[in-house]
Amino acid sequence: MTDSTLIYGPQEVAKALANLAAEILSRRPETPVVVGVRRGGATMAARLASLMTASLGAPPPSGILDINLYRDDWTRARALPKVGRTEIRLSLDHRRVILVDDVLYTGRTIRAALEELTNFGRPARVELAVLVDRGQREMPIQADYLAFKVAAQGDEVVEVCFAGEGGEDRILLLKKTGS
Repeated sequence: MTDSTLIYGPQEVAKALANLAAEILSRRPETPVVVGVRRGGATMAARLASLMTASLGAPPPSGILDINLYRDDWTRARALPKVGRTEIRLSLDHRRVILVDDVLYTGRTIRAALEELTNFGRPARVELAVLVDRGQREMPIQADYLAFKVAAQGDEVVEVCFAGEGGEDRILLLKKTGS
């Protein structure tokens, strides 16, 4: 059984995404390439790109990374990882890349994403945008753009749900309880 607690609702998530998009555009003048890590990060990247479109006059270039084959733990898994498609259709050489993920935890997902990005060129700069930092890092990685910090314990899960994925925007804290 799992207890869930609503941490942030639709209004807070929408405001946080708008603030992140504005902050990304205000720090540097060049148009970024927005790349989301498949699943939550890809959805979040699409939302950020959409929010940036009005300020830029056109949608920023974007893409999706599937990092499953770049994970440092996939050989320990019982089953083969379910690999999705990476969708980056441009060279990242000399570009400013905004790497996007919904939750930053150990840093291992971001390490894998950085490794995969090198297959698409050598960016001038890679910046990390994250909706929730839940702490407990295992690698020296931090977000350049961050909406929320949540002090989650090791047995808790921070779950980000975006509208269109079966509900409304929300961030939940899940804790397994004894049955």
